[in-house]
Parts: sequence; structure tokens; C-alpha cells
Amino acid sequence: MNVTMRNSPQDLIAFLKDRGIQRFYVVYDRDKQELRASHPELKFLVDFLRQDTRDYANHEGLFVQVSKKFSVLHGAFIHRTCRGQAAGGSRFWSYDTIEDFFRDGIRLSKGMTHKSALAGLWWGGGKGVIARDPKVDFKNPETRKQVFQEYGDFVTSLRGCYITAEDVGTVTEDIGNIFSRSRFVICIPEEVGGSGNPSAKTAEGVVRGMESALAAQSGSTLAGKTVAVQGLGNVGRFMVQFLFERGVKSVVASDISGDVVQQALKQFQGKAFEASVVEKGDHSVLFSAVDLVAPCATGGTLNEKTIPLLRTKIVCGAANNQLEDPDKDDRRLLERGILYVPDFLVNRMGIVYCANEQYGYVTQDPAIDQHMSDDWEFSIYRMTQKVIELSRKQNKPTGQAAIELAEQLSTSLHPIFGHRGQKIIDSLVKDVWQRKI
Repeated sequence: MNVTMRNSPQDLIAFLKDRGIQRFYVVYDRDKQELRASHPELKFLVDFLRQDTRDYANHEGLFVQVSKKFSVLHGAFIHRTCRGQAAGGSRFWSYDTIEDFFRDGIRLSKGMTHKSALAGLWWGGGKGVIARDPKVDFKNPETRKQVFQEYGDFVTSLRGCYITAEDVGTVTEDIGNIFSRSRFVICIPEEVGGSGNPSAKTAEGVVRGMESALAAQSGSTLAGKTVAVQGLGNVGRFMVQFLFERGVKSVVASDISGDVVQQALKQFQGKAFEASVVEKGDHSVLFSAVDLVAPCATGGTLNEKTIPLLRTKIVCGAANNQLEDPDKDDRRLLERGILYVPDFLVNRMGIVYCANEQYGYVTQDPAIDQHMSDDWEFSIYRMTQKVIELSRKQNKPTGQAAIELAEQLSTSLHPIFGHRGQKIIDSLVKDVWQRKI
């Protein structure tokens, strides 16, 4: 059989198995300035990446492995490692097409490059993406254990050019199973010395971004404001808590999980809080007439269809890749007079917590607290102000201003190890990584 990018991940797995391929890569050859694949059969993927001008950005390496035990694709997407090893969580998700799988990986990894750079971290940008088989019951603890232990073996095989962590679809226990097979993992369980779930700090960081945006826009605070929140997972619920602590007038929210909505309604009983269960793809909560809108679910919710329906002056949320088409949607928000605070600017605290994990713990850790401060040059508050100032001064969308600043910062070489991540990738190619399984 032959496949295209519109086929399913399961079709790709069958295609690879028919040809005896269990591992493959696509890397960017800096000298020749061209893409190289480990197998000629992957020409369709190389052609797709070459033609894509929206999301692909000369990623240093895309590494993929077919699970031995399940119909699962393990992926590690490495964008840029000038500032250090590529770091980013592993997403465990169902994808309709091969394109969806790869596009998610390249977009998320690029976002991690920008996020770490704007946060002043000496890390590069990477992302793990695991495409699960919808026919397999991944609620079974033993099944999940095997999937994530095998993913740990995969991460180990990459020799440290990519460091993984928790992301959408994964929990701390999953990260513990990865950790049992690899040391190249952060956000490991607290009982083995890790920082655990960083959701609370991530939510607090986004709220600090809201406060910075309000100060820049009108000199006001969150007190008395109305907020709409899309997604009430760990980050979303903590965000609602922080918002009420800062005196917001009301919060309206939605989630696709009835259980999650009920938990939130119980938690915020007695507050001016409304929450509803919606179908996947229902973005109606974003159209609420409120002071701020916070997308905290999946990406791509802000696009040519949804932006005209927004009734807010500020968008600031935790979801990654909120703009479906970053260039066009960024401009659409600006033209509508809506202040967009880029997600990768404010939702950094997950990677910050994880990045600091290896250096031990301090009560009221100044290395954490500085990100929440008003005065540190790389703090969420200050960096948000800087991006807004650049946007106004240069008459360009905030997303574009943030990316240009992040691109500049992300090319700085690690002060000790330089561009070591690229050297590791070069060694994987030289040592024929795809056959060592």
C-alpha cells in the first residue's frame, strides 16, 4: 500500500511494517540546506515538509518509532538546540491523519523553542507526540505502563538531544513509567525527587500575563473583570481559582468532560461561576461578552471563523498554538482591536518548573518566584509588557513581535556546551540510529 499525509497514523504504521521499517528520521542538513530522510520510502513526508511554509522551520530532527506491542507511533520533534537540549512534554493523543500528527509535533516543538527563550532558560525546543490507537483501551493501567515504558526506551535511544515531560493526555504516573526506562525526563513524580504536576504554577503564570496585559491596555487590574475560560483541566481549574482570588467579578467556562465540569462546579460553589459541557469542536464560550478570554483546551481555536465572533478586548490563555494560522490570525486579532497575549509567552511555568528540577528545591524558590515578579527582565509580567511595547512601536501583531524576539534569543549558544544537541543528532545519523532496535 501507498500512503499520503491524509491517511491515518494506523495506515502509516501498516505502510512502515510492510517495508520492515520500525524507526525513521527526517533531519535538516545544515551544510546542504536540505532535508534528509533515513529511508527513500519517506519521500512523501519530505515533500510535505519542504512545501510547508507555515509550521515547518528547518527543524533539526524528527524521530519516529513504531511500537512493538501496540498500533502506536512514538515521536520526538526537535526544533532548535542552540540554547541547550530540546525540552518539551510528550502529548498522548488520537490523530485523524498523518499530517495532524506531524503538524502537531513541529508546531509544538517550535513553540517550545520560543517559550524557553523568552523565559530566559538554557533549553532548546522539542516535543514528544504519541499517536494512540483508538481501538486500544488506554485506561488499562498495564497497557499504559507498557506504552510509556517503551516510549522511555525510545527517548533513551536519542542520547539526550530531547528531554521529555508531561503534556496533554499524560499524567505524572505516565512520566514515572518513562523515567523507569530513561533518565532524559523531567517533571517526574515527587516521590522519586521530581517536581510533580506543574499545573498550578502554569495557571498562575497565565494570570500574571493577564495582569500585565490589563496594565498595558488600560492601567487596570483583574478586580471586577469578567473572564471566559475554555477548558477546565488541571490548568484551567487552577486558573479559575487564581482569578477569584484576585477579585474577578465572574467566570464562565466550558469543557468536553461532564466529570470535569461537575468537579469545577462543586469546587467553585458559591462563586459567580458558570460552566457547561460542550461537544468537541464547540468554541462558543470564546464568544462570551467578557473582558478577557482564556483558551485553555486544545490549539487552533482562534481562526478566520472564530475571531470575527469574539466579544472581548484581551485573549490570554494556557493552550498551546491557539492561532490556527499564526501569521494571518495574529493580524486578524490586531485589526479587530483585540490584544492577543501569545501562549508561549505566558504558559511557560511547566517547563520552568521542570527545567529547575535537576538543581534541587528551595522553599519560596527565587528561581521560580522571579518569573512571577514585576521587575526581572525575563519575568512573565515584564516580557509581556516588552512584547506589547514592541508591537505598538513597530505596528505589528503581538504574536509576530514575540516570535521575532524569541527567534533572536533562541539562537544564542549555550554558554558551556554550545550547540551540543545538533552534534548528538549528527551522531545518531552517522551511527545509523534507525537500525539499532
